[in-house]
Amino acid sequence: MKRLFVFAYGSLAYMLFLGVFSYMAGFLLGLFVPKAINDPATLPVAHPALAVALNLAAIALFGVLHSLLARDWVKAWLIRFLPAAAERSTYVVQSSLCLALAMWLWQPMTGTIWQVEGPAALAVYALFALGAGIVFWSTFLIDHFELFGLRQIWTHLRGEPMPVPEFRTPALYRIVRHPMQLGVVILLFATPHLTSGHLLFAGSMTLYVFVGLYFEERALVRTYGARYQAYQASVPMLIPGLRPRAGSSLG
Repeated sequence: MKRLFVFAYGSLAYMLFLGVFSYMAGFLLGLFVPKAINDPATLPVAHPALAVALNLAAIALFGVLHSLLARDWVKAWLIRFLPAAAERSTYVVQSSLCLALAMWLWQPMTGTIWQVEGPAALAVYALFALGAGIVFWSTFLIDHFELFGLRQIWTHLRGEPMPVPEFRTPALYRIVRHPMQLGVVILLFATPHLTSGHLLFAGSMTLYVFVGLYFEERALVRTYGARYQAYQASVPMLIPGLRPRAGSSLG
């Protein structure tokens, strides 16, 4: 029964992620969702400075918890209370709920930075789709099912050990070290109508991407040692074609 519960919990966590990620697409593009990034706030505040502060606090909450729960010592603490197979699913739940909360609390800031229409708008939508495609393709190039906790709950259900992770650099990972995050940055900014509020959301989330990558790179060096350091020296972190800087984990 415990194994079935963990399996059900992990499956629901994955469905939650899919729902929130799909909603974020509509939220950013202003399509098909009840509240988009430029729509009136669910909980409006009276002063523009308070709106900015609330927006940044919502992003900070997402970023801090997203990074904190990825740390090894936090994972070790969590599995004192949870089955180890449910740890990744819990990370997925936390990330999804915090992102959903940030979108629900978001205060619109409607000053226009750019706005395009017609064929140009279609090109921007295509760029957004490219970013989303890169995100999902990247997850499958490594291990989509492990990344979102599905492999853990499946092996736990079957009473099998988890396979040992291997260091691999397939396809996009030979172009940049973090194609998934590159896709995220693309879809954050790919909008035909960029407002000051959208710029704040995209900019602060992009800043978090770099902060998160700093800690992730350190963890990967601890795990894979010289092999990952050689990878850092030969493949750019996020921008294709950008020569890695010697001695910098974020080159």
